[in-house]
Amino acid sequence: MPGPPLPDWRERYASKLASPEAAVRVVRDGDRVVIGMHYLTPLALCRALAARAGELRDVDVENSIATFMSWWGDDAAPNNFNVRSFFLQAPDRAAFRKGLLDYVIAPPTREDASYWLDRRPDVFLTSVSPPDADGWCSFGMSVWGAPEVAREARHVVGEVNPRLIRTGGDNRIHIDDIELLVEAPEQWKFLRRPPNTDEETEIATVICSLVGSEIVGDGDTLQFGTGTVSAAMSDFIGHHHELGVHSELIFGGIPALVEGGVITGSRKTLHPGKVVGASFGPLSAEEFAQVDGDARYELYCMSHTNDIQVIAAHDNFCAINNALLVDATGQIDGETIGPEIYSGTGGAFAFAVGALHAKGGRSVTVLPSTSIVNGERRSRIVAMFPQGTAVTVPRGYADIIVTEYGIARIRGATLRRRIDELCAIAHPDFRAEIRAEARSAYGV
Repeated sequence: MPGPPLPDWRERYASKLASPEAAVRVVRDGDRVVIGMHYLTPLALCRALAARAGELRDVDVENSIATFMSWWGDDAAPNNFNVRSFFLQAPDRAAFRKGLLDYVIAPPTREDASYWLDRRPDVFLTSVSPPDADGWCSFGMSVWGAPEVAREARHVVGEVNPRLIRTGGDNRIHIDDIELLVEAPEQWKFLRRPPNTDEETEIATVICSLVGSEIVGDGDTLQFGTGTVSAAMSDFIGHHHELGVHSELIFGGIPALVEGGVITGSRKTLHPGKVVGASFGPLSAEEFAQVDGDARYELYCMSHTNDIQVIAAHDNFCAINNALLVDATGQIDGETIGPEIYSGTGGAFAFAVGALHAKGGRSVTVLPSTSIVNGERRSRIVAMFPQGTAVTVPRGYADIIVTEYGIARIRGATLRRRIDELCAIAHPDFRAEIRAEARSAYGV
C-alpha cells in the first residue's frame, strides 16, 4: 500500500497547481464532465464550473450521489449544463421536478464493459489525497467508478484533500495521470447519516434482530444496501463468527466487528481476508482513522463489486437490501413511488440476482410494514403496485422478505402461498384488505 503523503507535495508538483477557476478552463463546449461521487465530490471545482453556466454550451455533467448541492443553475438563470444522475437524493428530487436534472436508468455493470456505453468522458473532476513519496494519490473513502473514469477521460483534475484516507484495492491514481491540482476548501466535512426517529429505530431493531438471528449464518459473506434498516445491520451480527463483507457500501459499525474478530473474511471465496466495497458509507471520523492504511480494507470500482458474476462467485452470499414497496406476488420496488423517482436502482438488482446464483446464497429484502405519508399510515406491502411503479427486483428473484412482523420465505413459492406469506408480515390493520384485493386480482 502507498506510504504517507509528502509534506512538500506543493513544491514537488508546483507546475500542476492551479486555482479552481483556471483548472475548469479545460472544459469546452460539448464536453462530458464527470464529477467525483460522494466523498470524492470536489466542491471548489464544482463551484468554479457552475460559475461558467452562462458561458458554456451543451456540456453534459454526470453528477450522481454528489455532495455539491448548490446545483448548476436554476430556472431563473442561464443554464447550459445537461445535468444527469443515476441515483436521486433528497436535494436532487426537487431539481428533477424542475427539469434541472435528467435521470439515467443505469445499465448493469460488468468488469469487462465500460459504463460509458455511448460516449466516453472528456473531463473528470475529483477529490484526491496528497501524493505519497512515489507519486500515488488515493481516492480516499470512495472509489465508485473513479479509477475507470480517470483512465478514460482526456483531462483529469484533482482537488487535493489531506483528509482522504488510503486503502487497498484499486483505490489510487498516479500523479502523472492528473493534469492539474487544486486545494480542497476548508469547509469539507465527513458525511453523517441523519438520526432515525424513535419509531424507525424500534422497527429497525426488530427487523435487524430477525435477520441477524434467523437468516445470517457463520461464515456468510454479507452485503448491506443503503436504507434505514439495511444500513443498521452491523449492530446485530456480532454473535456470529468468520463473516465476510463484499458490498457496494461499507457502513458504520463494520470496523468494530473487524477489530473484534467477527468479520475476518476467512471463508470468503474471493478476496479472502478482505473487506471489499466501492465506497464507505457514513462513518465517524474515528472509524475513518481506524481503517486508514489498514490493508484488510479494499475498494474497487462498482464494475467489480456489483458485477453479478463476481457476486455469484461467493459461496454463502447473503445480500440485505431495503425496499420502498413489495407487492403480494413478490415484486420489489426500491426506486420510485408510483411514477415519481425517489432514488435509483443502485446495486439492489445486481446483488439480489448475484446472491441467488451463489452457492448457498440468499437475498433478503427488509422494510418497515408501513410509512406515514401526509399524516396517513400506509402499508408498504401492497396487493398491486400503483401505476408507474418501477420493479427493481422481479418476483422471480424475490427470496426472503422481512418486516417487523416476521419473515416471508417466498423463493419458488406458489402465487397463493406468496400472498399468504406476505400478508402475514404486513401490518395487522391492512392484512385482510391486501389479501382480499390480491386474491381477487390474481384469481387465487
